[in-house]
Amino acid sequence: MNTNPQTTSPSELKEWITSGADVVVLDVRSAAEFETLHIRGSYNIPLPLLAEHTEELAARLDTKVVLVCQSGVRATEAHANLASVGFGNAHVLAGGVPSYQLAGGETVEGSKRWALERQVRMTAGTLVIAGLAGGKFLSPQLRTVAGLIGAGLTFSAATNTCAMGKALSKMPWNKTGNEPTRESVIAQLPASRS
Repeated sequence: MNTNPQTTSPSELKEWITSGADVVVLDVRSAAEFETLHIRGSYNIPLPLLAEHTEELAARLDTKVVLVCQSGVRATEAHANLASVGFGNAHVLAGGVPSYQLAGGETVEGSKRWALERQVRMTAGTLVIAGLAGGKFLSPQLRTVAGLIGAGLTFSAATNTCAMGKALSKMPWNKTGNEPTRESVIAQLPASRS
């Protein structure tokens, strides 16, 4: 099974949706991110939920699936999860939901929040500044904070993962009252035709 994701451009996805093609769009971002902005008609299955129930969810999917997130990182991880259970008809949306919106695709906007990637940049930058300032004015050992953040960001880029993003996604401001559950996800997905 090929685990390298096939990518789909925003304009291609827009054409599939507009033409009524048999495609299911799965948004693997957090419920809060989904609530802020999502592709009309997409289904929210946060990556941790998809990872936990991959086999069961893949069994419900018998059509072309386009996986979307903010930039493509989590969608690529979701693709690997689906590929690991033999589901081979998944595509990753290049550029994520913002690129789809810029391409003129129909989206739904809700309450405004910062995207998780932006929160990561703000948190990492703040910790680096605090570590450097603390190292100058309080104790030189506090510079280690800046080094650890730099090492974490390097590891994140090398492995295409983000531990800080996963931690921030659990913060209260990134939660909504409509967090998907296994049951709600199964109920909302289109029934398998086979």
